[in-house]
Amino acid sequence: MANQDDQFKKVVSHAKEYGYVFQSSEIYDGLSAVYDYAQNGVELKKNIREYWWKAMVQMNENIVGLDAAIFMHPTVWKASGHVDAFSDPLIDNKDSKKRYRADVLIEDYVGKLDTKIEKEVAKAAKRFGESFNKEEFLATNDRVVGYKEKGDAILKRMGQSLEKEDLADVKLLIEELEIGCPLSGSKNWTDVKQFNLMFGTKLGASADTAMDLYLRPETAQGIFVNFSNVQKTGRMKIPFGIAQTGKAFRNEIVARQFIFRMREFEQMEMQFFVRPGTQKEWYEQWKETRLKWHLSLGMGKDNYRFHDHDKLAHYADAAADIEFKFPFGFKELEGIHSRTDFDLKAHEEHSGKKLQYFDPEINEHYVPYVVETSIGLDRMFLAVFSNSLQEEELENGSTRTVLKLPSVLAPTKAAILPLVKKDGLPEVARKIVEDLKWDFNVAYDEKDAVGRRYRRQDAAGTPFCITVDHDTLNDDSVTIRYRDTMEQKRVKISDLKSIIKEDVDIRNWLMKM
Repeated sequence: MANQDDQFKKVVSHAKEYGYVFQSSEIYDGLSAVYDYAQNGVELKKNIREYWWKAMVQMNENIVGLDAAIFMHPTVWKASGHVDAFSDPLIDNKDSKKRYRADVLIEDYVGKLDTKIEKEVAKAAKRFGESFNKEEFLATNDRVVGYKEKGDAILKRMGQSLEKEDLADVKLLIEELEIGCPLSGSKNWTDVKQFNLMFGTKLGASADTAMDLYLRPETAQGIFVNFSNVQKTGRMKIPFGIAQTGKAFRNEIVARQFIFRMREFEQMEMQFFVRPGTQKEWYEQWKETRLKWHLSLGMGKDNYRFHDHDKLAHYADAAADIEFKFPFGFKELEGIHSRTDFDLKAHEEHSGKKLQYFDPEINEHYVPYVVETSIGLDRMFLAVFSNSLQEEELENGSTRTVLKLPSVLAPTKAAILPLVKKDGLPEVARKIVEDLKWDFNVAYDEKDAVGRRYRRQDAAGTPFCITVDHDTLNDDSVTIRYRDTMEQKRVKISDLKSIIKEDVDIRNWLMKM
């Protein structure tokens, strides 16, 4: 666990040092669980958003985009169930006076069992070497099977208790597992209570006439209330999808783990409208499609897994998470949910307006069913960033810190470095910058010895360094250095654009899907 904590601390400090993420209002001691994306962070975030948008909207002719307002009529949240049921189970420790989510305490306990399983696997892999069969070991080793069965039983019981709103049993489970306060170790807990996560605000010029509103806790409802508008104006035929990226707000009980759980965050969601009865096929198809999107970034198949929900939301008939192995263990990155016709029917009922589709193929009106894919952009940022941050030992015994971001997402694609600040080299380097900046985000760096500049760009995640030296003046060639392998090649200045494009082009990455 200590090792995980150390790795995570490195992620947080590197994000600040290299201009990716700052604590919000830091000069005023910050605001808990609110962060600002810095000069490199804003580029990485934009590139992730674009990678999602192109795969989701541009590549699918039956999926279109939307950008709905953050403020919505208050009845929207009544219809969606958020006013009555958007709550998390809260528990206080009487001694440390700290507040926690009861379900997260239990999930973290199960996470420690997963860590024990990983340790057993690592020991066995070392012992058996090349003949080690991981699947067989996981299925047959008594200790591993015991940990897995215990974890599954705990999560099942918690899911059932939360579904029945049996909060007393959730507390009992915490006591039976002897879960202590992560801060103080105290096991002196209050009862579990439900806590609504929506932020309230007011709309209007005077206190007397102001309307009570909420900051939206999700982006999905903006899609549902616009279903008919989009369908009619876009002449959309079912099945079709509406995609949206945007801010959402939740008054989290315990917002922690850096940008993993924030009070203001960004979602990338797509609601796919289908004929009733076909939702399970589409649900399976979207699970597969979304995992392929993640795998196209090359961050390691072993870092992803599906987690099927034991506890289904009241509106769902199937739900699964794509979990990613963060520095603090496997956690939810994306959700795929079969939401049935709950949302559109609820809005029909509360608004008195029909939200139906006439299907010419079967000559019938119906309320479509919905399959949702929903991913947190900030979580995706953390997944990419934490997975990319590596320390490597080099042949000469020194180490380098390198941020091996997928080059398609890297904030800066290339840094142009004149070997010295004289002899006309800066002028040639500037000319290369002027030419490349029309197609790529590039940087110019002339400070320090070239080796130090390489290290700086490695740590910032820049895939290419292009060095202009004295030979460049005679042969119009430069040295291009690859971040991941540190390999260096002599290439013509005129070839730079095509070399970089080949490596960072979205097409080449998404074609892997």
